[in-house]
Amino acid sequence: MKIELTDKNVKYLGRTAMFGDTLLLSLSGSGIEFEYTGKGLEITFVGGNAAELPDNEANYVRIGIFENGIRTRDLALNKKELRVKIAESAITKTSVIRIMKLSECAMSLMGIKPLEIADNDTVKPIPASAAKLEFIGDSITCGYGVDDPDPTHNFKTLTEDVTKGFAYKTAAALNCDHSMFSISGYGIISGFTDNPEFRHADQLIPTFYESMGLSYDKLDGIPVPHAVRWDFSKYIPDIIVLNLGTNDDSFCQDDKDRQSWYASKYTEFLKLIRKHNQKAYIVCAFGLMGDRLYPTICDAVGIYKAETGDTRIQTVHLPEQDFEHVGYGADYHPLESEHEKAAKVLIPVLSEIIEKRL
Repeated sequence: MKIELTDKNVKYLGRTAMFGDTLLLSLSGSGIEFEYTGKGLEITFVGGNAAELPDNEANYVRIGIFENGIRTRDLALNKKELRVKIAESAITKTSVIRIMKLSECAMSLMGIKPLEIADNDTVKPIPASAAKLEFIGDSITCGYGVDDPDPTHNFKTLTEDVTKGFAYKTAAALNCDHSMFSISGYGIISGFTDNPEFRHADQLIPTFYESMGLSYDKLDGIPVPHAVRWDFSKYIPDIIVLNLGTNDDSFCQDDKDRQSWYASKYTEFLKLIRKHNQKAYIVCAFGLMGDRLYPTICDAVGIYKAETGDTRIQTVHLPEQDFEHVGYGADYHPLESEHEKAAKVLIPVLSEIIEKRL
């Protein structure tokens, strides 16, 4: 028996969309969660162009499958179609199943076909959490390089794990639903550049925020995610955590005019976020990979408040990663222990907002 992936059968995690019988997943942390009763079910994953390229380990989708909160499978989607059987048991049992895209949207996409279960098995969605969070960010939010303790190594989807990042850890600690909108290398006025005289004007989160994401990959017969306009009524966050500026800093450096420009565009992006999220409290966090732009972010938030009268917003300074005692992940990104430190700073802030303001 096939079970369609509708919201009557599963809970959606993050930004997802149905195309025919296929649920498209693009962004980090996107997926489904459901309660399953039976002796085992089959899931078919479909990959995009990246999945059929040989020796393409840097770009294969990394998939996590969790049963009752424990990761039981960690898969690389290295073929166009991958069938997997999970929750196998000699007796009928009930399990909470979570299927999640651990790697980010830009390099590879995945789809999930209808679940295949026995006739007497059942599937039902997990109830929504009391509070919903959205995280907007870059590689830090994606968990870039968190599984590779060698800073000289470059990007690989298989060393990226959103569940080991500060954003997911914060949501999990607060028992909140999560949605991530994060793309490595992207910023507010520039993507990452190793030449401050060159600005990556095409790598901007605000450009794609109103869509399902951004990807260089494509699934057969399904639009690319940046061509799909996101329906903001599908997921209404109570709190939005914005952590952007690390890539902009590679362009701004100590240039006051560029920093001022960043503040202006940051303010514009806050207005766009508020346009689509009227009820959300906004937290502007920064500092995990350096905090040079944190004062500028504080200035931008001050400008935003003055121009809009909106007081449902604040800044949070995150602790910078400790290279001397801990080291770095791939491309000098934070290791899991440093994400945990950032989450410990953010958790009480969001907890207070949930308790006192929502």
